[in-house]
Amino acid sequence: MITKFKSKIPAWLLFSILAALCWGVWGILAKFVSADISPFTNHILFTIGMLLTVPFIIRKCKKSTFNLKGIIWGLVAGLLAVIGNVAVYQSFGSGGLAAVVIPVTNLYPLVTIVIALLVFKEKMHWMNGIGILIVVPAIIMLSGQSEIFDDPSLFFSNLGLNTWLIFALIALLFWGFFSAAQKVATNYISAEWSYLSFIGSSILISIVFIAFGYVDFGFNNQSLIVGSLAGMLNGLGVLASFVAYSSQGKASKVTTIAGALQPVFTIALAIIFLGERLSMIETIGISLAILGSFFLSVEKEKELVTVESV
Repeated sequence: MITKFKSKIPAWLLFSILAALCWGVWGILAKFVSADISPFTNHILFTIGMLLTVPFIIRKCKKSTFNLKGIIWGLVAGLLAVIGNVAVYQSFGSGGLAAVVIPVTNLYPLVTIVIALLVFKEKMHWMNGIGILIVVPAIIMLSGQSEIFDDPSLFFSNLGLNTWLIFALIALLFWGFFSAAQKVATNYISAEWSYLSFIGSSILISIVFIAFGYVDFGFNNQSLIVGSLAGMLNGLGVLASFVAYSSQGKASKVTTIAGALQPVFTIALAIIFLGERLSMIETIGISLAILGSFFLSVEKEKELVTVESV
């Protein structure tokens, strides 16, 4: 039976889009951060930015909703995310080309989808399947690496079992696991507690990076300000995704929609504020991302959770 649509947007969909928006703005700010900042130093700035949001979040964390198992899963989610981030930089450092690494790692929602279907036993509407088939090529098109379409032989000729590809696949897997861990955390605790535990994990990892001398504190004030602001927006994106999951959003949908729409917002903002031009590939990618997200948003009427009821 074809799904009936309501005029009110489901809460999980709203926060999935909000997560994509926050990460899209983060994508713009990241361009202004000095290129010589290492991934370890960048993580410190990311953590500082997230800490700025704590005073506004901690007030919503009630002791009665505290659950140790949920906190542990929140910590695990943070660890998985950081490992994925570092793996990407290691892939570049091992000779990986952006034209290959970025499209490969951006497909991490596929990992989450597999986990959601096989482990979480999530059930999808047939239109959701069409949405996934539409969104996957959109993600590749919006990766910012048009070389994969201009010269496909470059992409496939560089694929092979080597160090940089191993790191790229590690990033893909761990980012996919990260999204799945987010969903598990919100099964036990609120989005706010999940976010705080995520920040706690980020702080612990920062201490490890500093202890082992991986962090260079020689960055300038501009990098500190912009990097922290970018971290704050990235963190708010994580919080929004936690809220999407806790609002009964399915991992297979939240991750895919946020992952597909993030570059859409980044490209749109780059056109408005940076004067960048929209290529034909990006135009097609944006159209597919929006269309695919629409198909992914379809749910049976009994599953809908509107913003009004949250």
